[in-house]
Amino acid sequence: MNGAKESAEAVGCKNASVGERSALGGSTRVSGSRRSGNENVGLSNANIGENPMPRKPKGSSARFVHGGACQRPRFPSKGTNIEEIYETIPIRSPMFGQVHVTESAPTDLSISQLDVKSLEKVPDQCIESAILQFSPSIRSGSFADKGPRRYMEDEHIRIDNLSSHMGSVFKFPKPSAFYGIFDGHGGPEAAGYVRKHALRFFFEDVNFPQTCEVDDVFLEGVENSLRKSFLLADLALADDCTVNSSSGTTALTALIFGRLLMVANAGDCRAVLCRKGEAIDMSEDHRPIYPSEQRRVEEVGGFIDDGYLNGVLSVSRALGDWDMKFPKGSSSPLIAEPEFRQMVLTEDDEFLIIGCDGIWDVMTSQHAVSLARKGLQRHDDPEQCAKELVMEALRRKTFDNLTVIVICFSALEKREQPSPRQRRLKCCSLSPEALHSLRSLLDLNANL
Repeated sequence: MNGAKESAEAVGCKNASVGERSALGGSTRVSGSRRSGNENVGLSNANIGENPMPRKPKGSSARFVHGGACQRPRFPSKGTNIEEIYETIPIRSPMFGQVHVTESAPTDLSISQLDVKSLEKVPDQCIESAILQFSPSIRSGSFADKGPRRYMEDEHIRIDNLSSHMGSVFKFPKPSAFYGIFDGHGGPEAAGYVRKHALRFFFEDVNFPQTCEVDDVFLEGVENSLRKSFLLADLALADDCTVNSSSGTTALTALIFGRLLMVANAGDCRAVLCRKGEAIDMSEDHRPIYPSEQRRVEEVGGFIDDGYLNGVLSVSRALGDWDMKFPKGSSSPLIAEPEFRQMVLTEDDEFLIIGCDGIWDVMTSQHAVSLARKGLQRHDDPEQCAKELVMEALRRKTFDNLTVIVICFSALEKREQPSPRQRRLKCCSLSPEALHSLRSLLDLNANL
């Protein structure tokens, strides 16, 4: 893992008291998303307890944006069978104008509340032409830092060539890539466990669709597989004795297949797409005070106290945290169900930023995109760009761990290297003695 990131290994089911609390906005917050007094968490022989910076939740509704206009692409249909885990929500979603909505919770926010740039309508023929001509050239970089915290609870995964990484057993549209950030709380066990078994959860155990073409059937199969992956990982955290029941993690994954970008999110990590310099949010922060989340929580017997789910968690969706969930198969206020956003990439799409909430606590999506774009124009290095975003968050006094992945969709630009013969002009000063000698030499040459 890049930067100053510390590894989070699975540890035994030991408890340690939480310490180093501080108040923010009148609330005491400890260990990432959790809020409590002197409670026990699943970190062996260590105290956890720095605070995240609170931030305002954003609007809702996932969308499928096709090129320059909000429209679902038409792919040829094919038959397939998708295995299902226990009750899942149907994929087929209603169409509202030209926005395709795929979500697991109802929304009641107006468009004015959404922090997503509106896209001008472009004729379908122009869109299809741009899409057919564009093929992303994927490269990425990442950086992580524990920030002001004593311990690192973030984990991440970055695979630029998924087909090569998974081998011939899996058949994906090309290019293919997979990225994920897991922001732990209540100790590092949950995030470390999901990261360690990520390929098994997200590909091997869910009958991931096998094809070389992106069509409607493939899209539906990918969503089903990702939903099942989140739920399987959540159940695995309940069964593994090395993970304390009070340890949990948010999760955000991004998959790229050909020109398709699909983001799945449960929690408050965020993915932001840069399109011609403008920020487009590709995920929704899951906060308990978000209207549809609050309604869902209250319908199953939960409550919101000062912005915290059941007075404890600052997120309404997460993997793990089984001390807050009802028995398996029951509806709980805290769920692991992800929400999806999809985009067909065109040449206008420059890069994607994926970051944990420590980044978004102190900067907006647009600020991060503008900063990253300037960096890439200067050095064209996504890893350096990720580091610069982390350093900017630290400069702005973030309270949390920091992890950033920057994924570029264009090939490395060829930059002219300066000739070795070119020398830089340097300014220097002369001492009075040297200046007197120089004047004497010039006067002598003038008299010759």
